Amino acid sequence: MTGREDRRAGTADAAEREWAAARGIEDDRDPLRNGDGPHRSLRHPLADRPSGTRPAGTLTDDSIVLPADDGGPLSKIAVRLGVALGLVVLVAMVTWFGRDGYVDPEGDGTVSLLDAFYYSTVSITTTGYGDIRPVTDTARLVTTLIVTPARILFLIILVGTTLEILAERGRQAYRLSRWRKNLQDHTIVCGYGTKGRSAVKTLIDKGVEKSKIVVIDPDPGARARAGADDLTIVEGNSETQEALRAAGIERAKGVTIAVDRDDTAVLTTLTARELNPKAKIVASVREDENVHLLHQSGADAVVTSSGATGRMLGMSMKTPEIVKVVEDMLTVGGGLDITDREVTESSETAAPLPTQRAIALAVVRDGEVIDFHDDRCRKLQPGDRVIELYGHRKRREKPDGS
Repeated sequence: MTGREDRRAGTADAAEREWAAARGIEDDRDPLRNGDGPHRSLRHPLADRPSGTRPAGTLTDDSIVLPADDGGPLSKIAVRLGVALGLVVLVAMVTWFGRDGYVDPEGDGTVSLLDAFYYSTVSITTTGYGDIRPVTDTARLVTTLIVTPARILFLIILVGTTLEILAERGRQAYRLSRWRKNLQDHTIVCGYGTKGRSAVKTLIDKGVEKSKIVVIDPDPGARARAGADDLTIVEGNSETQEALRAAGIERAKGVTIAVDRDDTAVLTTLTARELNPKAKIVASVREDENVHLLHQSGADAVVTSSGATGRMLGMSMKTPEIVKVVEDMLTVGGGLDITDREVTESSETAAPLPTQRAIALAVVRDGEVIDFHDDRCRKLQPGDRVIELYGHRKRREKPDGS
């Protein structure tokens, strides 16, 4: 066995230990940590599971969090609780300011501020001990017009809140069922770190609706950020079938893999391609040597994050302005954009010529990217996609600054 094969065997062994530890399976071998190493066994994580069984970490409906539609149950309860407390204070103040019309036979006959709140509490909650009571016509009128309606409103709030709590699970189950029924042609984003958030922002800038994006991430902090961005979240590891199935992988249009580890990216790509052979899968890796592993696993496009960053650093040492130009091209809707358009029967079939706002960079034909200077680009064919560098017109500012 060569040194490279030995290293691969060691990393595969470590991956099996990691897989076993994540599922509570004891391993009596010495632990071998691989840090953030790029390699991991390509063995499917569910390969050793007996047929017909489910892992201990099987996802449930509670692992799927839908965007809040009109506020969560806790916020609703808080509002209703505030209204109820407001009613108690209102009745107490009315009683306190009209205390001459009330009597407390159990005390010295007068009504203090504490007595007013006590009377308000027992009256609003319909307890009604009868120790403090109105004795004048004015106090009885106030009780009839203010205290009694407040008591009824308090009961409505109490009953409504109780029903809301009892019906919340059923309402969430209905929303989840409706979401699953309507989920189709969506994009799954695996990992909501820096790369995942940037990918989602670009998708939204390109016109993808938030309802068509589902995020998978095991980290609570990342899920909280996705929830704050009104995205649907699946709690789980993206390399497992359970998480991908919960995100609707079978009906997904595309999968964006933006996880932090290369080995996780490979396993996620393998699992996603197995569950949906037709979905477009794009993935990011940290090391150039793992690009071919992603392609072999089924990825349609692979972006090397660390390699691309290094190349940008090298170019910016000589010409720092290049970074600004590239950032401009990668930012949707401002300055320069990299776009594509399809050649149809009715559109032009001659070679794509530069215009005032667009410069052709390449042509995609039958899955092959053809450089613009290639002779095959002299004549376009229906079905070709022309990749262009598009310049947005910037509105010129008037002398007055408007």
